[in-house]
Amino acid sequence: MQEFLTAHYYKIIYGAFFVCSVSFSFLINSLFLRFFHTLGIRNKDDGTIIRWGAQSKPAIGGLSFYIIFLISVASYSFFFSPNQVFYNVKFVGVLLSMAIGFIIGLYDDAYDTKPFLKFVAQLLCGLVMIVSGIYIDLFADTYLNYVFTIFWVVGIMNSINMLDNMDAITSIVAINIVLGSILVIGMHRDFDNLHLIVLVGVLSSLIAFLYYNWHPSRMFMGDTGSQFLGVFLAAMGIMYFWNDPYSVSQTAQAKQVVTALLAFSLPIIDTTVVVTNRLLKGRSPFVGGKDHTTHSLAHLGFSDRMVASTFAILSFLSLSLIYVMHRYIHEWTHFYTFLFSSYFFLLLVFFFYTTRHKTHKEASN
Repeated sequence: MQEFLTAHYYKIIYGAFFVCSVSFSFLINSLFLRFFHTLGIRNKDDGTIIRWGAQSKPAIGGLSFYIIFLISVASYSFFFSPNQVFYNVKFVGVLLSMAIGFIIGLYDDAYDTKPFLKFVAQLLCGLVMIVSGIYIDLFADTYLNYVFTIFWVVGIMNSINMLDNMDAITSIVAINIVLGSILVIGMHRDFDNLHLIVLVGVLSSLIAFLYYNWHPSRMFMGDTGSQFLGVFLAAMGIMYFWNDPYSVSQTAQAKQVVTALLAFSLPIIDTTVVVTNRLLKGRSPFVGGKDHTTHSLAHLGFSDRMVASTFAILSFLSLSLIYVMHRYIHEWTHFYTFLFSSYFFLLLVFFFYTTRHKTHKEASN
């Protein structure tokens, strides 16, 4: 009876919190649209921003992400344990790294940050996580784990930022990564997990933002949103994909690698394809352009909404594969490593081919 009442309590709390968070996100986004008209909008001729769409729009979506994130933290203290938030060293590390990501993104939207300063802030986010005990436990050498963690954090923050080049794409991808983390926690019935209410809050803010960011969009998330999401998703990826907090035995490392690749398949593939193509052309990978995986679909004749829908389908497929891995496969073998990683590499080959196909087509014209 006690377990039944507890389960219903969690359902009511999380359900009510989700509905309230979505409603509040809609409200603050509508207010931001009314009062903030120029945040993140820069001179199109200065070469600092290259987007698929021709119109500049306010980059205010990230403000609502961070506000709901802070409300989620406060809500956990109210509904569950008021002592866990600031007595949990790892979560304090999450809070600090989120703050750094948000501030550097907001500063970039307002004043156009120098790339080196942004890179230093991203390194600091990774270092804060490591100091607080959040790092990828993949190698026998601890220092190698630290280096790989910093590479992961900086890489995901830049990947999410680079993927934010067309309406709705980044929000769709982020929604599915957040859902993947919630799925892992939910399958183990860890409902009083400190991160769960934060994940639900960020999910609600993304869903509300998607309404305004769906083509034709009325706002962008800007660097404020992409840097915050990048460090948040990187942290959740470490804790629930790279590392398995619920394993009672030594989980196969290959399974953890495949899980992380599936969860972050689209941003990883987009960054890999873009950087590879730019290096092959003798261009700097840090200079923007319309050569992303999203753009390759548009060059094939897809409309903006079709591109977003395609990314939604691929993201949901990755989420479904993660569910199958955690729900039905208990003994991991090399066969499963090959089977599930094949999906990732097929996507990589497909998008690399579509972008190279456009390059060869341009060369022949």
